[in-house]
Amino acid sequence: MSKTGTEVLNSATQCERVELGRFHRPADLDGAGAVPGLVLIHDVFGPSEHSQELAGALAGEGFGVLEIDLYRALGDFTIDDPGAHIRSLSDPEVLMDLDAGADWLAGNATACRGRAVGVIGVCMGGTYSLLAACLSDRFKAAAPFYGILSYDEGFLAGPEGRSLEKKPTSPIEAAERLRTPTLASFGGKDTFVPDAHVDALYEGMSASGTAFEVDRYPDAGHAFLNRTRSEAYHASASQAAWARVLPFLHAELD
Repeated sequence: MSKTGTEVLNSATQCERVELGRFHRPADLDGAGAVPGLVLIHDVFGPSEHSQELAGALAGEGFGVLEIDLYRALGDFTIDDPGAHIRSLSDPEVLMDLDAGADWLAGNATACRGRAVGVIGVCMGGTYSLLAACLSDRFKAAAPFYGILSYDEGFLAGPEGRSLEKKPTSPIEAAERLRTPTLASFGGKDTFVPDAHVDALYEGMSASGTAFEVDRYPDAGHAFLNRTRSEAYHASASQAAWARVLPFLHAELD
């Protein structure tokens, strides 16, 4: 795909590179008018076949999808320690980037101008979509998948301790400030997101006064939506979650 060109990924969608990442839209958008927008947040390893597949599927369902690239300013690099890499990212800066993505979608004349914008993400992207649902005013719906929820215990608890400048508020700590209708999905066998953390998230969201649901798929582990990882993909949980998330997004954003 060229830097400025448009690629037809299938008969129903088109994809083009934009400043913030890749933009996916229904192929017949020109005749259909503006469509609801989604900011899709990749996992810790960056934009990938998996994130492109998800974005294309969502575009095929009638959304304009910004597959945002949070790493676009970093150049070539490798991730040897995913936890350390996530700890190195500044959450306030990432949230500003997500807000910029929402503003870009809402102001794009050929895509989503004047339409509601939601946020969806997987793994690290699930963490950031949860934080956006709690701390940003740009989004009208959030659909996080298996985001890490704690910065003080488990996968993101680094040996050097937590940087409050980069990680001021974890999803569990932000949950009671939820301001965006949210459908969060987790795997019951996810060793990165223990049940106790999901319980704490639920308790915090319950105090927010904002509509939310938390779905748990008991036989699924982490990354159960990712068809490019055969050891993680769980077909029945993925299909069930997709069947829940799509109607939720349409109900909140259409």
